[in-house]
Amino acid sequence: MLELVSHGPDPRDGRVYDMPDGLPLAVDVALAANRPLLLCGAPGSGKSSLAPFYAREHDMRYYEHVVTSRTQATDLLWTFDSVRRLADAQAHRGRLNNGDYIEPGVLWWSLAPESAHTRGGLVQPFDRHDPLERFYRDHHTKRAVVLIDEIDKADPDVPNSLLVPLGSLEFTVAETRTLVRHEPSVPAPLIIITTNGERDLPQAFLRRCVTFTLPDPTRDSLVRIAQLHLTHEGAELDKGTLRLAGALADELVAVRRDNDVRRERLPSTAEYLDALRACRALGLTPEHPQWPLVRSLTLAKSTQQEL
Repeated sequence: MLELVSHGPDPRDGRVYDMPDGLPLAVDVALAANRPLLLCGAPGSGKSSLAPFYAREHDMRYYEHVVTSRTQATDLLWTFDSVRRLADAQAHRGRLNNGDYIEPGVLWWSLAPESAHTRGGLVQPFDRHDPLERFYRDHHTKRAVVLIDEIDKADPDVPNSLLVPLGSLEFTVAETRTLVRHEPSVPAPLIIITTNGERDLPQAFLRRCVTFTLPDPTRDSLVRIAQLHLTHEGAELDKGTLRLAGALADELVAVRRDNDVRRERLPSTAEYLDALRACRALGLTPEHPQWPLVRSLTLAKSTQQEL
């Protein structure tokens, strides 16, 4: 399990999350159908925070992979260090085993932790008297949660190449010809895939997912999220703080509804929390002369700023 730590404004530590109506059922359906949950929504809407929250709340293993334009489907399954292997070959280090250069990816660890521990079929026997190994065996009987973040950043071939591993829960490591299958000793993982909608996903991929779109933020949902975060951060929820949270929520909703200001994207919950933290740290209230500037810096972010 990856250690969840909290640093910065986007901690991804799974401690705070507001589950909108319908999302708990979507997770249950994905688990019951043994299908990935495709979570749709604008950047900053909280898609990436669901997976670590669910893993923490249900005491599950947690893995994540942030997709980029260079991501290949195999990166989620395994990686092969060809550079190190070439260096070893040039150094004449005897007969090389390709399994030594295999690094299991997040889907491998979630489906078959025992196999991943041996890395591509290289048997490394357990020491049954080692307490760490006993912990490993106990821990890896738990279900895993896997976050595949921003799948729409990848080339369209990536989701298509994941159809078989996600559907059959097995794949073959090309370099070692090792068949990796879901190990019956662990429940099938909950795979949460996020998309910002920047690129259409293949229909065959969508068919194999349970899909849920996060709703647009409302005043009530924003204030509720603010209270969760402030409580987690140890802040006192006095009248002034709640008034500030409500005023900023009103500002964000107004900006999202303003059709007179051109902008590439609408402000999200993430910007709302940024504005809230900034105002609390700087002692700014709606009556402050610089309140409109705070609005443009954190919420509006338009090409035609109204200062």
